[in-house]
Amino acid sequence: MAKDRTNITGMISRIAGPTVVARDMLGALMFEVVRVGHAGLMGEVIRLDADTAFIQVYEDTAGVCVGEPVVGTGRLLEMTLGPGLLGHVFDGVQRPLRQLQQASGDFVDRGISVPALSPDQRWTFEPQVKVGDTVRGGDVLGLVPETQAFVHKVLCPPDRQGVVAEVFAGEKTVAEVVVRLEDGTALTMAHQWPAKIARPVTKKVGCTEAFVTGQRVLDCLFPVALGGAVALPGGFGTGKTVLEQSLAKFSTADVIVYVGCGERGNEMADVLSEFPELIDPRTGGALMDRTVLVVNTSNMPVAAREASVYAGVTIAEYFRDQGLSVAMMVDSTSRWAEALREISSRLEEMPGEEGYPTYLASRLAAFYERAGRTQCLGQDNRTGSVSIVGAVSPPGGDFSEPVTQSTLRVTGAVWALDSSLAHRRHYPAVNWHRSYTLYDQTLEPWFARHVGPQWSGLRKQLMTILEKDAELQQIVQLVGPDALQIQDRMTLETSRMLRDGFLQQNAMSDVDASCSLPKQMGMLELMLGFHERAAQALSQDVLFERILAMPVRESLSRLKEVPEDAFSAAQSDLSRELTEAFANLQKKEAHT
Repeated sequence: MAKDRTNITGMISRIAGPTVVARDMLGALMFEVVRVGHAGLMGEVIRLDADTAFIQVYEDTAGVCVGEPVVGTGRLLEMTLGPGLLGHVFDGVQRPLRQLQQASGDFVDRGISVPALSPDQRWTFEPQVKVGDTVRGGDVLGLVPETQAFVHKVLCPPDRQGVVAEVFAGEKTVAEVVVRLEDGTALTMAHQWPAKIARPVTKKVGCTEAFVTGQRVLDCLFPVALGGAVALPGGFGTGKTVLEQSLAKFSTADVIVYVGCGERGNEMADVLSEFPELIDPRTGGALMDRTVLVVNTSNMPVAAREASVYAGVTIAEYFRDQGLSVAMMVDSTSRWAEALREISSRLEEMPGEEGYPTYLASRLAAFYERAGRTQCLGQDNRTGSVSIVGAVSPPGGDFSEPVTQSTLRVTGAVWALDSSLAHRRHYPAVNWHRSYTLYDQTLEPWFARHVGPQWSGLRKQLMTILEKDAELQQIVQLVGPDALQIQDRMTLETSRMLRDGFLQQNAMSDVDASCSLPKQMGMLELMLGFHERAAQALSQDVLFERILAMPVRESLSRLKEVPEDAFSAAQSDLSRELTEAFANLQKKEAHT
């Protein structure tokens, strides 16, 4: 006879690192959260064999002995969702780090449990429903001013519906009832949702709006739609973390969810120290007011590393369901895959390529499928999106390894980072020959409508010059630049100007760290206009050296240093200067 579902207690029979085998667990559920040992360590059932359960433990199992009890909770790994998420830092299983420090000091005690959302903080609940209304999953029950710039929409849980019997306005904690239904169901400002199950939506809709990053090489050459999925592969030291932090600060997303998955402790320490000091360019307040950090370092148990990615995407989906655009940064999915590999080896599963589990590709696909633009549940037809940028850390920058290849198959864009560019201090070190996007055709109407009809033509002209430059560089390496025709030498010079003056940015500059789309188009128009005029002048026998000596080239290269509010005037002046410079050059050449 099966045990009572509410009181399953087994016994540890074997311990293999973070994996514990417990017997006498008949009736346990797959992915059920359990408490392991006398210390009450948090774990998750990952395999069942008759009455034997295999459990991955989210904490260090040192000191746990065979024979200690394992107690089932009857619940899956769940995230608590409600007011109070923004501005906080959680570990991989959504324990708030600040509260953990207050409870146990700088070193986290094993088995400690702290509520994800403060049970004491009171929020002002402004009801949006009244007695007699019928509410369903996803409906907005009320509003809560969470920060100075953000109003939190309290949602009816996706699995609840009914007729409103009572409404309680005013200051409440997240555990107090704010709406009671006629069937007695009590709804609070917070609810829980299983982390490994995607939150339901009405339907997925097309991704037709651009995810603007402020990085010229990305917005111009490899644009991504809101709701898109991007792979960011790059070897050690190529700038993945810096680029993701720039995206968090300057992208067009309403909410940022940053997941540090298995990264080195010093990198995550930098994130924790720098993020609270960043100023949000959209509101002028703190960037943390619209950011959620999920932190997991390489010295933490691998099981918690595997859970951190699901914690982050569940929180991102919750804000998406409020009708917001959410950007989720994961640094990096390679460490997550390493956790899968270690857990798989503990379970003695048949390994796949390079020891990774055979289900690696399907797990990655299931994760990236949670990105997208959706019509959310609810009667007001809200539309929200989750855009995922997943960093990949291939050993030695080898993109042929399994994690990178599996990721490339399921993402719509690749921003490939290049170590040679990084060593030359070229930021962002995005290799424009290895990177690509599948969203460019879909986004052409959006760019034409919001930036200008000439955007697509300028982009294609830029890519043509860069591709021609790659071909010419191979010839230059063999015979030198003097063997090229004059027009080809001009292409090389233009390409150099575009690389240094347009594709390269300064992440430490207040002016150049981010660039608006109108400024990007203005810079392209001037630089490509110079190339066209130079080609025309060369066809009229103007000396190549005279063109290289033109002072206007220096002004073009410094366009990125012009502030946004002064760029329009600078563009007009430089366009006029460009016209006059070439007119004077041709007059001098004709006179000569």
